[in-house]
Amino acid sequence: MSLWAIFVFLLVAALQMLDRVLDLAKKRGSISGEQLKLRQEITRLLKEASALSTPSTFAQAAKLKRLAGAKEKELAKIQELNIKGKQSLYDKYGRLLLVTKVLIYGALILWFWRSPVTTVPQHLVQPFGRMFSWRGVDAATGRVVGLESSHGYF
Repeated sequence: MSLWAIFVFLLVAALQMLDRVLDLAKKRGSISGEQLKLRQEITRLLKEASALSTPSTFAQAAKLKRLAGAKEKELAKIQELNIKGKQSLYDKYGRLLLVTKVLIYGALILWFWRSPVTTVPQHLVQPFGRMFSWRGVDAATGRVVGLESSHGYF
């Protein structure tokens, strides 16, 4: 096995892994410390409001629920700003990775254009042998193989 085959495999695998990691990071996102504090404060306020269940503390419970609702709106606004900023960053990295993959794959195609990918016995491609055969070098004999056949099938 050629070292080039291993190199190409590792290069393509690395590019695919980068693509997967970028997709996972895009889907998962991250939570900042400010968002975490807001979430904790919202849950604390809602617990306090649910603990106040008597008619005399109804006004205080309603006030805590309104405060929790305001905090939730603030949290939603912060998350929306974070999503927009990170979305554009992930889009830039995604485009850069796509362009890099296209350039590398194009370079690999041009580099290995004359090298056969595989050889298939002639009896497996009959009667369509001419459509599938390109000029190349036979790996077993080292001779140039073309469209002509010694079996008379073409």
